[in-house]
Amino acid sequence: MPRLPTLLLALISFTIAIARGAEPGAVRVVSQTVGTDELLLALAEPSQIAALSHLSRDPQFSAISTEATAYLQLAKNGDAENVLKFSPTLVLVANYSRAELVSQIRRAGVKIFVVEKYESLDDAYANLRALARELGPLAEKKAETIIADCQQRVAALATKLKDVRPIRVIAPSTYGVMGGAGTTFQDLCDHAAAENLAASLGKLTGHVPPPNEQMLTWPIERVVVSGDNLDSALAPFLKLPPYQFLSAVREKRAALLKPWHISAVSHHRVAAYEHLARQLHPELFQ
Repeated sequence: MPRLPTLLLALISFTIAIARGAEPGAVRVVSQTVGTDELLLALAEPSQIAALSHLSRDPQFSAISTEATAYLQLAKNGDAENVLKFSPTLVLVANYSRAELVSQIRRAGVKIFVVEKYESLDDAYANLRALARELGPLAEKKAETIIADCQQRVAALATKLKDVRPIRVIAPSTYGVMGGAGTTFQDLCDHAAAENLAASLGKLTGHVPPPNEQMLTWPIERVVVSGDNLDSALAPFLKLPPYQFLSAVREKRAALLKPWHISAVSHHRVAAYEHLARQLHPELFQ
C-alpha cells in the first residue's frame, strides 16, 4: 500500500477515538498475531480488547478460536489504517510482523508491544509477564496464576514421564523444511519424552531443509503430524519424497496433534506437551 503520512495516520486514530467516545487513559489493544491473541485473551479484560488477528478464529492456527468469536478481527493482510480504525492505545506484534506496518503504527503515536522470543515455555512466561505489565495489576495477577498452573502441569507430566525412553520422531513438512534444535517442535519434544532426530542425528537448527538421503537411514519410530484425522494428515507425505520412502510413513506409525499444537508459541503449548506425550506413551495414561 502507499506509505501514509505520519500526520494522516495520527489523525485517523484520533478521529476514530473521538467518534467512539474512548475514555481518556483507557487501554485498547489490537493483536496482530495468533500468539499475541492467545496472550491477550488470557490476561485482558474484555473491555481492553479492541480487535484480534484475522487468524484468531481459525482452529488450524489458534488455541482460542471459539473464544475469539466474541471479538472483532483485523482484515487479512490488514494495513495500518485497518489497525488504527479500532482506536488502539497498544498494538501487539511479533518480530516477523511486516516492518512497514509496525513503522506506520509507531508514527501514528500508538505504542507497540513486540514479541521477540517464543521458542520455549520460559519465553511464553516472559511474554505473559511483560504484556501483563502493560495491562495493569489485575492482568499481572492473572499472569502469575496462569504460570503457576502451567508449572504444575509440566511438573506432573515430567513425573509421569520420568525414566521413560524417548520415542524417536520427526515432524515432516510439505514446505520443504524441518524443525530442528531451537524450534517450538524441539521444545515440544523436550517436554513429551521424544527425541527429535532432526536435531540429534541431523544436527539441524531452526527450520531448514532436511538432509533427504541421510534421513532415510534414521531410526524413525513415529512421525508427528497434525490434522483432523490420521489418514488425511499423512496423505500428503505418502506421495512426497523423501517421506514416501520412510517406513514410519508407509506403515502409518504417527502421532496426531491438533493443527495448532505444532506451532503453539504461547502458554497453550503445555496442552500440546500433554497431548503428544499421550500419543507417544499411551501406556502411562491408562
